[in-house]
Amino acid sequence: QVQLVESGGGLVQTGGSLRLSCAASGSFLAIDNMAWYRQAPGKERDLVALIISGGTTNYADSVKGRFTISRDNAKNTVYLQMNSLKPEDTAVYYCEVRAVSPGGSTKYYWGRGTQVTVAS
Repeated sequence: QVQLVESGGGLVQTGGSLRLSCAASGSFLAIDNMAWYRQAPGKERDLVALIISGGTTNYADSVKGRFTISRDNAKNTVYLQMNSLKPEDTAVYYCEVRAVSPGGSTKYYWGRGTQVTVAS
């Protein structure tokens, strides 16, 4: 099993910045992909940013140039630096990782989410 602990959400004014963190712990051989999703009220959960083990990243068009995803493999932690925040970025942000178990299988795990609110 893998446990994910997210932190860094909160209330910020338009144009402000926040940095989200998600630390993975538990029983696994490795973490492959790490990603951030978000879900606004009444909407589906959408991918915000993805980073694979080699460092390649992918972003939703709506956050390109404003958000940066990074990872610290030694700490099994993924970060999301969010700059120039807009009210439409308001959502619950979820961390997702794909972990390789000691038996060699892969499985996806989700964090519980952290609220980001951008005031206009």
